[in-house]
Amino acid sequence: MPDITTMNRRTFLAGTTALGALGITGAARAQDITIPAPIADIPTDAPMRWIDTGDQKAVFYRDFFARYTAERGVDVVYDGLPWSELNTVVPLGIRNGTAQDAFVLPSSVPPAFAVRDGWVQPYDGLIPDLEAWKGNFPDGSFIEGLNVFEGKTYGVPYTSALVSGAHLLFNRDMMANAGFDPEAQPLTWDGFREAARKITESAGGRAYGFIIGGAQVGRWSEVVRTLGQMAGAACGKVSIAAGVDFRTGKVIWNADEFVAAVELLLAMNDDGSVFPGSLSMTAPQARAFMPQGAAGMILQGPWNIPVWERENPDFNFGIAPPPAPEGATGKIITGELAEPGNTMFINAKAKNPLAVADVVHYLGTVEGQTAWANVVGPSDPPLFPEALERSSMSKRSTAVLSMFRDIVRVGPNPFARNPELSEVAKAYVEPTPSLASTVQGLFAGQLTGVRENLDILTEATEAALDKAFDEARANGANVSRDDMVFPNWDPARNYVAADYAEL
Repeated sequence: MPDITTMNRRTFLAGTTALGALGITGAARAQDITIPAPIADIPTDAPMRWIDTGDQKAVFYRDFFARYTAERGVDVVYDGLPWSELNTVVPLGIRNGTAQDAFVLPSSVPPAFAVRDGWVQPYDGLIPDLEAWKGNFPDGSFIEGLNVFEGKTYGVPYTSALVSGAHLLFNRDMMANAGFDPEAQPLTWDGFREAARKITESAGGRAYGFIIGGAQVGRWSEVVRTLGQMAGAACGKVSIAAGVDFRTGKVIWNADEFVAAVELLLAMNDDGSVFPGSLSMTAPQARAFMPQGAAGMILQGPWNIPVWERENPDFNFGIAPPPAPEGATGKIITGELAEPGNTMFINAKAKNPLAVADVVHYLGTVEGQTAWANVVGPSDPPLFPEALERSSMSKRSTAVLSMFRDIVRVGPNPFARNPELSEVAKAYVEPTPSLASTVQGLFAGQLTGVRENLDILTEATEAALDKAFDEARANGANVSRDDMVFPNWDPARNYVAADYAEL
């Protein structure tokens, strides 16, 4: 069900009571949140409505907005919806004039599109000394073409994108019995397969080496992309950049590294090392089996850490980088330093834009970032490094975020180079089957031939991109496939503003 919370002066106590009933990590530490002085005279005659993707963020906002209402006298309506619903709700709200004051953009809507079509308004004139305030953010947080357009700031991020959704989490006891310690020596692909086999064999049918929430189709693309990139493949992650090697501008889903990554998963399945029923369970269900001792390893994200530490305090688990072939030095590539899915925009027709700016201003301070870190933890880590140092996150949480700084790199973002690519993204239709459904089909035995199917996917993706570019040009966009080529990209380091300037 959607997570919809309304905070006003009458429901302040009810809201904080509901928060306590959730018993979610960080709730106790949330009591340390102090609402700062307002940035301006905030109107109290209009509510402020805010929508994002909820989950652990909702834990922070339930408490924060209750306190904000009590302090400012502004009624707040908070909606936390899954992407599948937010992707529909926000565009519909824009069309009929009912959209929230503050929102994250739907995953299919590039910021340039939202700015061009008048969905959003800039923060300029709302946040005092905006440029000085932005100066406190890490370099790369604000980029022309991504959240800044013609010098005006339209989107403000507050969490880091330096995260892997498919790093290794494992049962330390099972792993030690198998003769491995990934925290001391990260697993190679051979070690990953061998550890899974040994865990399965030693359990005698009571547990398996590896588990995946295979009914959640996106897990297959996340895992294969991560394994392939750790092996040395380098490509974009989302939208029209997914699978594109920016050094050539070509789709590389059929690269040897991705072929080998899929073959590794199939080999582990053939070994009998994968938990039976993995194809029929979601990612949260797979996660829940780990503390029960049903599986020894899972490739998921840092959001598992606070859940297990809260709900299964006796579960002895560790974290490590994703497995990589012996000698490989690949990096996981993200398109931005700041997480675009947590970048807040202000509705051009917002009823209370100053209240939005007031809240966003707080989230862009060390105090706000630290309070965020203490409640949300590594699930959506704060953008400011200083907040991590000040936070009271667990040792595992700080360790995993430190690990991400070593294995995740910011790659080029084509939209920063040419915002008109938003027209291509608007026209682009991902081929069917996609990478995720192709890998799922191979694992289920519905498809045969790894390289053959990845060749088909690569050709179909190239054709879909060409068609989208043609359609965008026919509609007047000045775009070319050359906009996807960044010859100065080195996947081993972050791609920064100076690199764009060299093009």
